[in-house]
This record gives sequence, C-alpha cells and structure tokens, in this order.
Amino acid sequence: MLPGDLLGTAEEFVPGRGTYEDHGRIYAALMGHRHVDPRDRAVRVDAIHAIPNLGEDDLVYARVDEVKSAMAVCTVLSLASGRRGVPGAPEGTVHISKAKEGYTESLSEEFQPGDLLLARVLQSVPTVKLSTATANLGVVSARCQVCHGLLERTGQELACPRCGNRERRKLAHGYTGLHGVPPSADAPHPH
Repeated sequence: MLPGDLLGTAEEFVPGRGTYEDHGRIYAALMGHRHVDPRDRAVRVDAIHAIPNLGEDDLVYARVDEVKSAMAVCTVLSLASGRRGVPGAPEGTVHISKAKEGYTESLSEEFQPGDLLLARVLQSVPTVKLSTATANLGVVSARCQVCHGLLERTGQELACPRCGNRERRKLAHGYTGLHGVPPSADAPHPH
C-alpha cells in the first residue's frame, strides 16, 4: 500500500493505525501492508519501515550494564524480530525473581555486565521490565570476566578459549556467542 491508497469505506471498516478517513472513505496514511482485524473490523496499515516500539510480550536483545543484588540493569538494544535499534536505547530491568524459573540466590551467578540477553518484555510503560525466566531466554553472548575473550558453550557452562576460565550464566536455549547479535550490541557500554 502507498499513502493515499483506498482501503475501504467507513461502512465496511473502522479506521485504525496508519489510516485516515475522508468523506466516508478510509485511506492509507503511510507505506506498508494492509491488515484487517476480524474481531472489530478495523483496517490498519503496518508500516514497512516502522520505528521499533516496545510492547508487552516482545522479545528484545538487551545488554547488561550493572548487576545489583535484586535486579540487573540493562540497555534495550533492539527487537529480536528486527535489526533496527529501539529509539533512545531505553533502560530495562530484570528482577531477580524473573531471571530464571525457580529460586535464584544471586543475580551475579546468572548475568555479568556486558552480557547480551534475549529477554521478554513484561511491561513497557512507565518503566521497562524484562524476564529471562523461560528456557529459550537468557544470555546469548558473554565475555570472560578474566580476559574478556568471547565465551564458548560447553554443556551447561561457558569456557574461555583464551585463558581457560569457566563461568556459569542463565543461558538462552540457543546461546550463540557473537553470531546473530544485533549491530547495536557491539556499541561501547557504560562502566
């Protein structure tokens, strides 16, 4: 769809996001794909190059900036479904109770600063709250706390091929190291 394309009439549909109504006709307001919600007969246009917007249940990549006793403070880098960064790189937190299923004694055993997480958004407004509790979520890339080499998965542990250091993390089912990391994840992080 292109801006100005006719989507239907006000008798057929309710105008939704990415549309406008003019004299009883509904038009596309932006370039994208037409979508009709069968429940309420709303027609909308989903932008092809939309600015990523965080919503509940979205999967995101986030970089751990600080690990406190009850939470990990992260920078949300991008939606997992796309490669574009989230505007403003919002701060998010993973509470100790949302780090993994079951009891977590210490968050420093699950995450370290610099780790890249695949997390689910539990809440996006007014603050971003994240979870890595399920098996498919958690650390997808980590560096050695001794020499900063990229850690490789060996069973349920991570090993550094440079110095031999072994570490544990709450690993995502598909721990990849740097493969599959969003481009903004390599940006320097605050200390």
